[in-house]
Amino acid sequence: MAAPSVDIGQLSEDQQLALQQFTAVTDQNVEQAIPLLQRCQWNVQPENQVSHQVPLLLSVIIFPFRFVYSIGSRFFNLFSYLFPFLSRMFASRAASQGRRRDTSGRRSLSPRDTAARFIREFEEEYGSHELPFFEGGYAQAFDVAKKDLKFFLVILISPEHDDTASHVRETLLAPEVVDFLKDPQNNIIVWAGNVQDAEAYQVSNALNCTKLPFAGLIVHTPSVSSTAIERAKQKREAEEARKRAEQEERERQEAREREALNLEQWRKWRVQSIPSEPGSDTKEVVRISLRMPSGDRVVRRFAPDTPIEELYAFVECYDFLQENAAGSRVEKPSSYDHEYKFVLVSPMPREEFGLDKGGTVRERIGRSGNLIVERTDLEDSEEESE
Repeated sequence: MAAPSVDIGQLSEDQQLALQQFTAVTDQNVEQAIPLLQRCQWNVQPENQVSHQVPLLLSVIIFPFRFVYSIGSRFFNLFSYLFPFLSRMFASRAASQGRRRDTSGRRSLSPRDTAARFIREFEEEYGSHELPFFEGGYAQAFDVAKKDLKFFLVILISPEHDDTASHVRETLLAPEVVDFLKDPQNNIIVWAGNVQDAEAYQVSNALNCTKLPFAGLIVHTPSVSSTAIERAKQKREAEEARKRAEQEERERQEAREREALNLEQWRKWRVQSIPSEPGSDTKEVVRISLRMPSGDRVVRRFAPDTPIEELYAFVECYDFLQENAAGSRVEKPSSYDHEYKFVLVSPMPREEFGLDKGGTVRERIGRSGNLIVERTDLEDSEEESE
């Protein structure tokens, strides 16, 4: 919906008054009336010519008066031609009288001053409020909404209308409506006017307003092709997918960090309960040679009745056993179930010594054995990277 192409706020007060008089008499719209008034230099002198048949006796009686009036009229036209400034002075006086005869009694102002007057009168009538009224003319608000692609809400009221006060207090000034209109994220420009003002009256005609109070929402659609819209949609979806992937990666990283912290605390707690290696004078021992994932070979003696889980714990906590650092007692991490991510196997013939079968090292391995520590978490890491 387009705004009127003529801004009467740029006209002088005399020109605006002449425009109102001309449109009231001729019932023409503003766009057609202004060019006509410009050609006649804004001189509005409507003449009512009524012709009717006059009786003969009456015409004889009034003939002298008509003759005198004709002579006086010609003399006045000649006088006006010789002294044109006098005619302008009389026209200015007539314009001032016309302003005094204005039924609304409202002085014509510029669009910005008219908007300021409306806001001031609105606050005087309904008290302080937080409605974000646009402090400017309708055309300026329209251009801003079109440029910034914002919603344009037009509100027209009339103080003489019976429903105006209840509509303003119960609807327009409702907290939900005020919060919605002033929220910057909603991108709404609110322009309001009193139809007693010339600009608001023209806006009501342009918007085909037939009932007051009036509220209309103007939405500007950008002139872009469907291809551009589709491209923008694909770009937005790609951006959202990238953000989701980054969020998932951050969550996985945080989970790995929590896992590493819990594992370190569990190792410090578990190493406290690993029994010491039997001395050289102990005869009944199980000698086990372990090839660690780092390639180092570790040989250690275990008591025959040592559970197989103790062997796994020894491998898991080997680094802490090497440090041999005695510190404060560490508690087992809460809500953490440890899982060994390796398995002990014998090379020739290959045999896995898992934890599911339980037993002691003597029962499962014998008096001695060569075992390889094979990690089982490498496959999981490869699957995550893929």
